[in-house]
Amino acid sequence: MTGTPTVAVIGLGLIGGSMARALSANGVDVIAYDRNAASIDAAISEGVVERAMGAQLSGIREAEIIVIALPGDAARELIRASASSFAHAMLIMDVGSAKQLVIAAAEAAGIGERFVGCHPLAGDHRSGWPASRADMFQGHRVFLCPSASTSDDTLRSAQAFWKSLGSVPIVADAAAHDSHMAWISHLPHIISSSLALTLRDASLSHSELGPGGRDMTRLAGSSPEMWTAIAHENAEAITRAISAFEERLSALKNAVTRRDAESFQLQFSAGSAWSSET
Repeated sequence: MTGTPTVAVIGLGLIGGSMARALSANGVDVIAYDRNAASIDAAISEGVVERAMGAQLSGIREAEIIVIALPGDAARELIRASASSFAHAMLIMDVGSAKQLVIAAAEAAGIGERFVGCHPLAGDHRSGWPASRADMFQGHRVFLCPSASTSDDTLRSAQAFWKSLGSVPIVADAAAHDSHMAWISHLPHIISSSLALTLRDASLSHSELGPGGRDMTRLAGSSPEMWTAIAHENAEAITRAISAFEERLSALKNAVTRRDAESFQLQFSAGSAWSSET
């Protein structure tokens, strides 16, 4: 990214807040909106955000770059309702974990040429402005999923933008991206939440867990709002991943039930070998 364009960040949660911090540290003027007034106040008082946009996104026409850092359903609704206000932006991006539906919304709203669906593969189980940090994206991959009409200049601008934050941009097809994320991101989160609920139902508290149990349930502390949106957006691919996991868990259950030490050890050995791969 060259020069110092004004960037509008809509949503100052973990990802949006970290982007605002990183941009501000690079000398970029950031304007922002978040429905949580405390987050906006904190961002301004810390010198990260120059000025706030209200719920009507007043002042967004000043922004050359717009980043939509909202859960998928909210991002799509914003695009449908406010695309006409994005007329002056040369680059519009979202940062959600599933890409096909938001890209379709951008196309339908007539901003596909200037839109790139983005997914930084960085984050934390914590959420909100207090969890954000300026180095969130350093050295991490970010998937860039252009729409059918995204211009070459727009894609190049998105690549430069993320490189300026220290990320490694990778251009990907949206459908392939969503399918891949169902396995490497969405399934682990769902398993973590399911395990947390199973332990809760057994009347166990989080404080009783050892290091392994805490590691396994850490992701369950992620934003319920965000993960509800992801589950809705990528339901088909996630369902396939869950079905495969159910089959594997059932095989382990059967080995335990039969006290089949050989089968159990073979499965554990295979899992151990995979986890040791580099």
